[in-house]
Amino acid sequence: MIKENLISIKEKIAKTCKTFNRDSSKVKIIAVSKTIASEKIIEAINLGCKIFAENYVKEAQDKWSKIRQEYPSIELHLIGHLQSNKVKEAVETFDCIQTVDSKKLAIALKKEMINQGKKIDLMLQVNIGDEAQKYGIKINEIAEFINFCKNELDIEFAGIMAIPPAEELASPYFALLKKIANQYNFSQISMGMSGDFQEAIALGATHIRLGTAIFGQRIKK
Repeated sequence: MIKENLISIKEKIAKTCKTFNRDSSKVKIIAVSKTIASEKIIEAINLGCKIFAENYVKEAQDKWSKIRQEYPSIELHLIGHLQSNKVKEAVETFDCIQTVDSKKLAIALKKEMINQGKKIDLMLQVNIGDEAQKYGIKINEIAEFINFCKNELDIEFAGIMAIPPAEELASPYFALLKKIANQYNFSQISMGMSGDFQEAIALGATHIRLGTAIFGQRIKK
């Protein structure tokens, strides 16, 4: 099933990129492996998946410490909210944290990277729909946050990410995130999931986060 799903996904990426005059090699698939068993992850690796993402630090530690011994070149991203008390483990475990959403977190990450002598990529999470229940930097606070991180912490963000409101059409929010990325010179844009990744690619996504499209429907616990 994973093999067939990946073939279908790659065909859709190629078709969308051709339609919108984009280079398909510039679109990276992030396989979201939250709740997915190790054997399925290994199957996806053997089928060519190179970047994976988890939502929770503890789950990532439990699964990936063993997998990465066998597959050390795999890139692992955190796409869930990161609490400050999990920063040490997150820096140990991940190659990229896509959900930097506060000064407090940025300070903690910088301190921990220095402590561990390890540099990981960081992405700025935008609260693109200005939703009270969601994490992310408000659009009108992005400039001040970037300046703080650059000038006070010497942090240069690798990219930008967002999750559009669930009950609304995603495309206008993808277009807005692309506009913000252009405004602040972000070359990496993480947007689009299993149900809307083609729209995201059409509007400039460089990283698409796919879970069910690759692994099938998750079994709810």
